Amino acid sequence: MSPEMKKEETVKLISAEGFEFVVDKQAAMVSQTIRNMLTSPGNFSETQLGEVTFPEISTPILEKICQYFYWHLQFASGKETEFHIEPEITLELMMAANYLHT
Repeated sequence: MSPEMKKEETVKLISAEGFEFVVDKQAAMVSQTIRNMLTSPGNFSETQLGEVTFPEISTPILEKICQYFYWHLQFASGKETEFHIEPEITLELMMAANYLHT
């Protein structure tokens, strides 16, 4: 995390194996599920700590999801470009995407 990036502007996403991805909050909010977790009223740990643990999502899949968040922010404006997905992770990635509504 760069020194000029404030903690409030980032979110920590934690995989099943405990690997931590620190991403821009705006990027993480691409996921409706993560958005709901981080903006829910009340004293939920996700809201207070700015981190979300995904016990069912492996590190390689969560890494690909994080890549998608940034791709979506950059290219969702209608530019024609593809997001590459390796065939061997397609099923696991689809299951995670379904959960995250991305």
